[in-house]
Amino acid sequence: MAKPQEARGPTYQAYTVIKREGQDDFWLNVGAAFEHADGKGLNIILQALPIDGKIVLRPPKDRDERPDDTERAQATVRHINDSRRGRDR
Repeated sequence: MAKPQEARGPTYQAYTVIKREGQDDFWLNVGAAFEHADGKGLNIILQALPIDGKIVLRPPKDRDERPDDTERAQATVRHINDSRRGRDR
């Protein structure tokens, strides 16, 4: 009997790529994709929606390869919010 999707782990991680002037693009994890048991499709589970509507799927990295991006993600969100405030004025 096949394992449930979540028990097998995601086939892909879902990202939205945030362009930043003068810096590398920031890849913000917004969810994951799980392969159907029959191998003929994917379920994409989003925990956040990309601002520009584009989702990039990439194979997940091993746990040891994943940096702790919490601080960098918070700084990027602050930067996006600050730039929006500037446009709204």
